[in-house]
Amino acid sequence: MSTTNADQLLALKQEAANAVVDVNEPTVKLVIFALSDRFFAFRGEFVKEVLPGDERLFYVPGMPSSVQGVINVRGDIESVILLNALLHLHEPEKVVSGSILLAKASGMRSGIRVDELLDVADLPLSQLQHPPESLPEALRPYVAALVDFSGKPIALLDIEKVFVDYQAGLG
Repeated sequence: MSTTNADQLLALKQEAANAVVDVNEPTVKLVIFALSDRFFAFRGEFVKEVLPGDERLFYVPGMPSSVQGVINVRGDIESVILLNALLHLHEPEKVVSGSILLAKASGMRSGIRVDELLDVADLPLSQLQHPPESLPEALRPYVAALVDFSGKPIALLDIEKVFVDYQAGLG
């Protein structure tokens, strides 16, 4: 290693050591997931449990296409819904089998099928940014904030608004 590279590494290490970290900054827990090639999150306080998604799913005749079916979670029957129609995302071509987020908000409790659970993380509130005007029209009512997580733009969804509109039949 040349002296210049060593000096640069030492300077970077010193800069990182001198970085100010506010340990008292409020944080928010986010459950981050992929859905139709996009990245979303819900606030962790609304997600009661994450299921692996391999639970036996029972089809219920006469239900809207946004209801994938019901599952038995320790004796409780929970619906499993798909948010693709409500969020105007492309419908899955095959049976969706990713994780299920058991969520409760706005008087509704349901499982939400996601393509992939990416992470559950505590992030500083200061990282939440206002959604841009360029956000697709269909997502605007549901996106509370945007956050950059590991280089990916994550849309933080307002699960209360999602559930209210879902119950109103928009999903």
